[in-house]
Amino acid sequence: MANSSIGPGFLTQTTVFTQQLLTSFGFVILLSVVLDVGAQLNTWRILTVSELRAQDLANQLLPGLGYFLAAMVILGGFAFNIGNIAGCGLGLNVLTGMSFEQGALVSCGVALVLFWVREIGNMLDGFTKILGTVKILLTLGIAFSAHPPVLQALHHTLLPVQISAASIVTIVGGTVGGYITFSGAHRLLDAGITGPGSQSVVTRSAISGIVISTIMRFVLFLAIVGVLSHGAVLDKDNPAASVFRSAAGEVGFRIFGVILWSAAISSVVGAAYTSVSFFKTFHPVFARYERGCISVFIVLSTAIFVLVGKPTQLLVFAGFINGLILPIALAIVLVAATNSRIMRGYRHPRWMLAAGWVVVVVMGGLSVPLLVEQVGGLLR
Repeated sequence: MANSSIGPGFLTQTTVFTQQLLTSFGFVILLSVVLDVGAQLNTWRILTVSELRAQDLANQLLPGLGYFLAAMVILGGFAFNIGNIAGCGLGLNVLTGMSFEQGALVSCGVALVLFWVREIGNMLDGFTKILGTVKILLTLGIAFSAHPPVLQALHHTLLPVQISAASIVTIVGGTVGGYITFSGAHRLLDAGITGPGSQSVVTRSAISGIVISTIMRFVLFLAIVGVLSHGAVLDKDNPAASVFRSAAGEVGFRIFGVILWSAAISSVVGAAYTSVSFFKTFHPVFARYERGCISVFIVLSTAIFVLVGKPTQLLVFAGFINGLILPIALAIVLVAATNSRIMRGYRHPRWMLAAGWVVVVVMGGLSVPLLVEQVGGLLR
């Protein structure tokens, strides 16, 4: 989980908001882990007990609702995949100096080869796991060598000087928003971990993954704060890479490029596969041409990035859009949990339902004003 979670979105979002909030970003991490657990624990337990995928559960709750949910999840997955392609462009820019757009086009071709030639894809998976370990060790090393103001960071984690609603929505959305939490639950369903008897395993999996990911985010946060406290100026086009260059020199900078690209290219294929899985059950033609649909998904993601550019902004936007989707998707799951027919007589714990609705209210309350502000800005 720690390896796979620290992808291009994770790195870029954490760097951007640490720049903005400095040590107060620790509070955002603390609040987000509480919201993450409330969302993921409810979703995973409800889906595995019902033994239904999210879109099928929604359709059983209200015919047609599953299509609406699938559309939102696919939209979120599409935003994430554009961000993953952007991460590929950032990685190759660090390694070769080619433009972000050229790096994205090259990576699109590589992603398609990895997807269609399984043997190469399996080799990359193994390589990415090794680099994931290097990534964690490099981050730990930078956090230690940067000498961050730890006491100040801990103080502002509990009593922040400033708070940003956009950062909360983006970080939570980038961790459990959109398709992410559903894909984890669907993997459990595919593995046969279902029914009331499996809930202890489901609970441990849901919580442990988030806790490990949060620890790594806090370590990265300390590393960034340490680098910034020594007067480093980060590149606005690739701020995360600047952190590694400032703390670990050119060698660390190049290693970061390899890590970023390998994590991003794996995520491109994974996000496309998961997103397509949400609509392939709706009609036999999608299942029959699943591989073609996934390839089109990857190509379209690349085309939009090449047209729009702005990789850092797109990686932050991906988390934001999935943060907007989260309260709607979670509300559907929570309502379904109260339907005894869908839940096969299982009664979901009331305290867990209450925690889930708190997440819905908090995320909805933060997201709606931000969405209105964004729409208003476009109309002006």
